Amino acid sequence: MSLRTAQRASLVDQVIDQLKEQITSNSWQMHAKIPTETVLAEQLGVGRNTVREAVRALTHAGLLECRQGDGTYVRATSELSGAMQRRLRTAEQLEILEVRRALEVEAARLAATRRTDADIARIRSALAERERAWESGGPEAFVEADLAFHIAVVEATHNRVLSDLYEDFSAALRASITAAGTSINSTYIPHDAIARAIADGDVAAAERAGHACMEHILISLTEAQELSN
Repeated sequence: MSLRTAQRASLVDQVIDQLKEQITSNSWQMHAKIPTETVLAEQLGVGRNTVREAVRALTHAGLLECRQGDGTYVRATSELSGAMQRRLRTAEQLEILEVRRALEVEAARLAATRRTDADIARIRSALAERERAWESGGPEAFVEADLAFHIAVVEATHNRVLSDLYEDFSAALRASITAAGTSINSTYIPHDAIARAIADGDVAAAERAGHACMEHILISLTEAQELSN
């Protein structure tokens, strides 16, 4: 760890900045347990109360999560991600899928105009991995593979804001994909048309394919909810 001894003045703010740097630089990775207050206080050269205030501020911002009797864990990599996760925890599944549709349809459209050869190779590789995960029957592996495919499409847009937003949305998307898969009785939804349209640079086809994919999920989810009522 590369924490520096904090100077006097606004100690809490300095400690907040240094702890945040450990998170954003991935020195403390997502879901990892951070050092105790005592250890951090020694490394920073400040009192435990100062560390406690800094951790409390980052917990309030959604970057850290304090678990009673266990410790403090990294929950998000930015204030935006933390705020988004708090909001999405109370959102309806349909609401999350509607937002996901807007992001992914636009991503497919932009990717078709901006993709590079490297992007195409990554999307095709992710598609193949998605199909292998489906055939293996492991739901968790499939969720990760499905998300990896969509992330590859988003990154092919070369829009940094969209990529950051989608990354921050990923935690909720994992839950969304899992729930959608359960709700539609694990019906496989091919993504070949999305990958093909992007590779061909066919903007209209990419937009249609992305929209068709999400519509399939939304309709299936709606039908499943109606049957359960």
